[in-house]
Amino acid sequence: MGSLVTKSLDSFNCRRSLKVGDREYVYFDLKEAEKNGLDGVSRLPFSMKVLLENLLRKEDGRAVGKESIEAVAAWLTDKGSKGVEIAYSPARVLMQDFTGVPAVVDLAAMRDAMAALGGDPQKINPLVPVDLVIDHSVIVDEFGTPMAFKRNVELEYKRNGERYRFLKWGQKAFENFRVVPPGTGICHQVNLEYLGQVVWSKDEDGATVAYPDTCVGTDSHTTMINGLGVLGWGVGGIEAEAAMLGQPVSMLLPEVIGFKLTGKLNEGVTATDLVLTVTQMLRKKGVVGKFVEFFGPGLTNMTLADRATIGNMSPEYGATCGFFPVDDETLRYLRTTGRSDERIDLVEAYSKAQGMWREDGAPDPVFTDTLELDLGDVVPSMAGPKRPEGRIPLSGIAEGFARSLKEEYKKDGDTAERFQVAGEDYDLGHGDVAIAAITSCTNTSNPSVLIGAGLLARNANRLGLKQKPWVKTSLAPGSQVVAEYLDKSGLQGELDKLGFNLVGFGCTTCIGNSGPLPEPISRTVNDKDLIVASVLSGNRNFEGRVSPDVQANYLASPPLVVAYALAGTVTRDLTREPLGEDRDGNPVYLKDIWPSTHEIQEFIDKNVTRELFASKYADVFKGDELWREVQAPEGETYAWDENSTYVQNPPYFAGMSGTAGQVSDIRGARILGLFGDKITTDHISPAGSIKADSPAGRYLMDNGVEVVDFNQYGTRRGNHEVMMRGTFANIRIRNHMLGEDGRTGGYTIHHPSGEEMSIYDAAMRYRSEDVPLVVFAGVEYGNGSSRDWAAKGTNLLGVRAVIAESYERIHRSNLIGMGVIPFVFAEETGWQELGLKGDETVTIEGLADLKPRQELDAKIAFGDGSEKTVRLLCRIDTLDELEYFRNGGILHYVLRDLAA
Repeated sequence: MGSLVTKSLDSFNCRRSLKVGDREYVYFDLKEAEKNGLDGVSRLPFSMKVLLENLLRKEDGRAVGKESIEAVAAWLTDKGSKGVEIAYSPARVLMQDFTGVPAVVDLAAMRDAMAALGGDPQKINPLVPVDLVIDHSVIVDEFGTPMAFKRNVELEYKRNGERYRFLKWGQKAFENFRVVPPGTGICHQVNLEYLGQVVWSKDEDGATVAYPDTCVGTDSHTTMINGLGVLGWGVGGIEAEAAMLGQPVSMLLPEVIGFKLTGKLNEGVTATDLVLTVTQMLRKKGVVGKFVEFFGPGLTNMTLADRATIGNMSPEYGATCGFFPVDDETLRYLRTTGRSDERIDLVEAYSKAQGMWREDGAPDPVFTDTLELDLGDVVPSMAGPKRPEGRIPLSGIAEGFARSLKEEYKKDGDTAERFQVAGEDYDLGHGDVAIAAITSCTNTSNPSVLIGAGLLARNANRLGLKQKPWVKTSLAPGSQVVAEYLDKSGLQGELDKLGFNLVGFGCTTCIGNSGPLPEPISRTVNDKDLIVASVLSGNRNFEGRVSPDVQANYLASPPLVVAYALAGTVTRDLTREPLGEDRDGNPVYLKDIWPSTHEIQEFIDKNVTRELFASKYADVFKGDELWREVQAPEGETYAWDENSTYVQNPPYFAGMSGTAGQVSDIRGARILGLFGDKITTDHISPAGSIKADSPAGRYLMDNGVEVVDFNQYGTRRGNHEVMMRGTFANIRIRNHMLGEDGRTGGYTIHHPSGEEMSIYDAAMRYRSEDVPLVVFAGVEYGNGSSRDWAAKGTNLLGVRAVIAESYERIHRSNLIGMGVIPFVFAEETGWQELGLKGDETVTIEGLADLKPRQELDAKIAFGDGSEKTVRLLCRIDTLDELEYFRNGGILHYVLRDLAA
């Protein structure tokens, strides 16, 4: 295992000094490396230059050899087509609490395992800086009142006391580990506004080394930081833990798709409209597993917040990252957000010295391929009803919903039911908006759309418009800075009048923390099987994610979220039909209340100031009074509470020896599930509410937890007993073993008994029968969030292999990290073409001698006695990944290495 502090061999003699002000820095000069053998690297994409510097600085002859560095120069010829493996060492790790708690649980369990192996538990300690931001736990229980924020925070602490005590223990027990308390903001916005430094510096061997700020994060939207010129992307928690412990990230040199931007956005078009357009274009292009880098003169017309909005949604367009180079706008943003003058000077000097500075008129880098967008062609848009890439122009939303209602939901458009709110009768029908939420890191980091929403609310109030009473409204800013400038400008008061009161600082609706709908509305929706809608300024609108009561979900800019709260339905064309009536009964159209770009910018210039950022981030780790009152245990190992339903010692390392054993073949495996295309990590590992009649719900009730205190799956990720019961338990997942019209939810058929039961119960029965399991799926298996529990739960259910048509990048890596083999069909086929029903058995041999990307035969025995052989391609892509798999997972590999 290569150490992160090993002195570079410097094969290309590029270690140089850089003086900035009164300080001297050591850096690895790409221009000198080019002179000394790396011909042409000045023409590399900016993101590839960051990788090259990383390898030059980390060259040790073991994890990083000279040939890896030369492969980056050769990229100019092969443009990533060869897929050369490199070992990449990020500067730091970012976590949020949903994924962070289980990661810290794993580290605590590794300390126990280290002691059991006779090693020093203190060796399990982060070697790079780790920041965990608690942002995923606040739920919108209370809304539309001045007390909403206070009440939701109180409930958050009541529900999550065990988790917060555990995180406080981790903060004391581990070095290089900081916790940003609840109520501060969303991790990606805090990263953008405060944690990210663009150029990092560290004292080593008596010198201060300067190098690009890079990070990996346990949340897929870590990519937001690429808008700041910081290379970062989401990884699973298990991969992040390995990086924390000094293990480089094994990756293939990527293809880099250049996205040329020209022109400027037209009046009335937002950054959200732009990112939905970009997402649709890149999904169509096909960029899964690739870098995307933005270039062209259009960048000059984009604010850094707009760039961050685009970088944020890299997972939605499938790329590893969406990178923006450093330029004058980067410096402006660093200055506005309160970074020190010394840091800003270092960023400018270092970026220019390294050829990492973007200027108009400079030659374009070499890319694998390119595509282009004139910003002037972007039109107001939304995406829905169930895919982030499903962009529809605003003028087509009503027509698109009507089509989906008929074709996807198999409903006619006439159903409407009466219900009461506050003693008044209302009609609720298909397409009515049940949730309107200004939420998510994607848009709440961007002052232009937040100020725009506030100004639209002000204009609506002046005309006497009101939100519809069946709409659950909420505002969850990404940082305290947002709340402050909305309040300071007077716009929060305008939003309050339309029900968009502050509900908390966190992801809320975007991750399914939308809270329950009012009982009369929820009852009406479910009793009459209505297809109601949500409109949110988020990045995810997958089925079952936002709310169990809401099936049609639309991504939109914050001003449009407010507009749809006024309209109350997605069945109306807001480009032609009125939102409502003013006090005199005159129709009011969207164009009547939409604020101008000039007015929005005036409010930004006046209210979004450097002093505001400096004051809000002055004591970012201190937390509020409730956080300071949290009492945590102490000690180098954690005192597990066997009665806890939130935090338990996981079984991954139980009985683990000091050396890895031989991998056994898969013989006579049963099929746990036959799944379709685009099964998300939400489908595999739910993040929403826990149903009382689910295996997880029954477990909690058996352990004395009342239904009202279930909390949600995301907050229970520190307890493997809950999470393995929740794996494949999403209410919208469909296992085709139960037939095309079979019940949705986490069910399967046990064979050979033929009994229908929950997937968890079937898996436990197979375990008692000593029968291994496999899962079949279609294309893009595991897309969505970087959720390691989607792999952990798969492992704990006894699944040895997943056989799919294709994978999303992070989930494929996570499966390997948990010792589960990902296969794809080597030929153009799928389980449907093979005629699988679910009663077959599967045998895959030759695993003891497996090589990266090796083809193997799977022998399928059908229920009627016939057999078929299908060729599979193993998607263990690198030698490092193969070592992780052979050890039973990446953490097992690291643990054995540290214990040796």
